[in-house]
Amino acid sequence: LPSSTRVRAHSTSVSMAVKKKDKYTITTLPGDGIGPEIIAGAITACDAVAKKQGFEIEWKEALIGGAALDAHNDPCPDATLDQMRASDSCLLAAIGGPKWDKNPRELRPETGLLKMRKELGLFANLRPATVLDQLVDASTLKPEVIKGVDIMVVRELTGDVYFGAPKGIEERDGERFGFNNMCYKESEIRRIAKVAFDLAMKRGKKVCSVDKANVLDVSQLWRDVVIEEAAAYPEVELTHQYVDNAAMQLIRWPKQFDVMVTGNIFGDILSDEASMLVGSLGMLPSASVGDPSGPGVYEPCHGSAPDIAGTDKANPLATILSAAMMFRYDLDRPEAADALEAAVNKALDDGLRTADLATENTIGCKQMG
Repeated sequence: LPSSTRVRAHSTSVSMAVKKKDKYTITTLPGDGIGPEIIAGAITACDAVAKKQGFEIEWKEALIGGAALDAHNDPCPDATLDQMRASDSCLLAAIGGPKWDKNPRELRPETGLLKMRKELGLFANLRPATVLDQLVDASTLKPEVIKGVDIMVVRELTGDVYFGAPKGIEERDGERFGFNNMCYKESEIRRIAKVAFDLAMKRGKKVCSVDKANVLDVSQLWRDVVIEEAAAYPEVELTHQYVDNAAMQLIRWPKQFDVMVTGNIFGDILSDEASMLVGSLGMLPSASVGDPSGPGVYEPCHGSAPDIAGTDKANPLATILSAAMMFRYDLDRPEAADALEAAVNKALDDGLRTADLATENTIGCKQMG
């Protein structure tokens, strides 16, 4: 198949955490639900590549999310953060589940994820959505709409309404009142815009910035700063879309997009929508990167799927592709990334499918890994 229709490499301006070496230490965070199963598949694939290419990986497991709550009553213990900082990179599976949904906000798995991103300076989330020829029929959209789609969603990860203050629920005028703050500093917008433009220079030289500048002051600042940053990239075509229009355009004509850059909450929603162009969240990897003095965190875009945990029905490919991004971005091992991506393509070429990709003749998580 042409390279554009296969799992492909994506470059970024974010610096690598380490230079190429003979032995790496990687922290794994299996988390909850199907997490331990998909992490196991990724470790198997990574070890096979490392052995073939002559380097070693030391895997160290740490707790996060519900598993950390059950063990330490903390969704992201300091010991986990310390171990992550001491590692060359980190591979996260999935967190959360109904078991912890009624906990106070500070004792929910998702709070641990937000803490991890903030503490490690992971301000850029890169989510490629590439429609593979082998999986065109897995999408609910028409083949002529999605064939050849190759989008990189660049989501700002440590600002916006998820982190803005003040926030809370209190009583006002005799009724409950909930509030959050959508906030961005100019510097936060500028640095994520730079990541998007640098990526575009190595791809199709198009950036679509997504905001809600027609009604939100913070979005007007976002648009103004992105336009200012674009001046340093005259070769890149910059367009703007309001988030509601962007959500519609992703379904109507996704091939118009190359790099999309947006804030935290809009990116959270749009990147999940983009996953259905591919056919399944089980195929979408992601990289959370930022401060080059520390490791990045690589994780599949899907959740913990507690309803299928332990049934061997999970798809490990997004986690394996996330590991490929880890090799490429954090560990200076592009040849290892190429090998993992080639293995995924080979499995799909051979007709191997997990239950999220097909209804008949499917295989389990262990066999796919």
